Amino acid sequence: MRAGLIAGVMLMAGTPAGAALSPAERTITTSVEAGYEPAIGLLERLVNQNSGSMNLAGVKAVADMLRPEFERLGFVVTWQPMDAAKRAGHLIAVHKGKAGTTKMLLIGHLDTVFEPDSPFQKFERKGGASGGDWARGPGVADDKGGVVTMLLALKAMQAAGTLKAANIEVVLTGDEEDSGDPISIARADLIAAGKRADVALDFEGLSQENGKDMGSIARRSSNSWTLTATGKSGHSSGIFSANAGDGAVYELARIIVAFRKELPEPNLTFNVGLIGGGQSADVDKDGVRIAVTGKTNIIPPIAVAKGDFRTLSEEQTARVRAKMQAIVGAGHLPGTSATIAFDMGYPSMAPTAGNRALLVKLNGVNADLGLAVMPELDPLKRGAGDISFVAQDTDGLVGLGVTSSGDHSPAEQADLSSMKRQAKRAAILMSRLAGEKGRK
Repeated sequence: MRAGLIAGVMLMAGTPAGAALSPAERTITTSVEAGYEPAIGLLERLVNQNSGSMNLAGVKAVADMLRPEFERLGFVVTWQPMDAAKRAGHLIAVHKGKAGTTKMLLIGHLDTVFEPDSPFQKFERKGGASGGDWARGPGVADDKGGVVTMLLALKAMQAAGTLKAANIEVVLTGDEEDSGDPISIARADLIAAGKRADVALDFEGLSQENGKDMGSIARRSSNSWTLTATGKSGHSSGIFSANAGDGAVYELARIIVAFRKELPEPNLTFNVGLIGGGQSADVDKDGVRIAVTGKTNIIPPIAVAKGDFRTLSEEQTARVRAKMQAIVGAGHLPGTSATIAFDMGYPSMAPTAGNRALLVKLNGVNADLGLAVMPELDPLKRGAGDISFVAQDTDGLVGLGVTSSGDHSPAEQADLSSMKRQAKRAAILMSRLAGEKGRK
């Protein structure tokens, strides 16, 4: 597949920039340029509306700001409340085009990691024609910049006449940064949309390496685990004896050391993020703190550790989970026992042949636009995301939003100029896909 990608790009390499674009596609490029400043105005308004995942009213306010943008493009827009998952809800917009053609699912999100009590609240544009065009602000890249890029591409399609025939469903989740519980409810609408779609396009941030735009065809999973070890409490002078045993902390340490030695394999990472043990070890309701009591002369009867593991395929997830369970269940130290519980969060998006074929098509667009080839990004360099919930049902590409730095921190800033090439890429790719026969 990689050889095919390289060969296809080499065939297109000699084509003059823009020469292979159709008249409609040339209209797309000029429309994106004309729509750039209005798009940044929309982005500023969105960023200045706080939409931290737990600010339910703020997330809904962002959805209300976006609704007319999609409706003006001919989409039927609905708001799907997520009261049952203790989150705001999702914005879903559907555009019906020509029957029998490719059904596209566009994915983004409304929420940010910055809640109303964060001091980081406002959009700030900096730079200019000679010094770049950047903006700071909560969610300016992740993912309000991506949503605005999506809209800029759709508006360009409308101007070029290619939107009319396109079958597109947009799902903008309201809890991507802190997903609702149960996940089966929180992601039910997205999963259903994935089952209908032939192609999924994710408008989170564009990845770069050494200044080069990269193509993302995979995302790893994000799963959590809680390990609990128990032992016999007693005076420390008796530890390791037949009556007292080794205590819970040594049992916990045995397991963690075994994880480090026995689990490593390609594309897997696993982390111990929180640990505590003693006479008592109480995990708070949010699972982010452990309150521990104990003394140096008491054998600890309990120890708890929490961590995560990330995989590149669901097969790998099942294998690693079974391996962890086996390590926990075998070879207990004297007088101890242990259990492990898993919280399966975001599934994986494996690098499939279908995803690679989509990247070939995107690189065809790049060649016609005079842009450089986008090589495959190492999936270890990309975090989990919503597209993974549909990866089992449809082909997909990740990273059609803006490029940025400092995401999830008060240093978050977006390269606004990247919005232009990303919107052109997306609009032309979607226009071409809209002319292809659907598979479902």
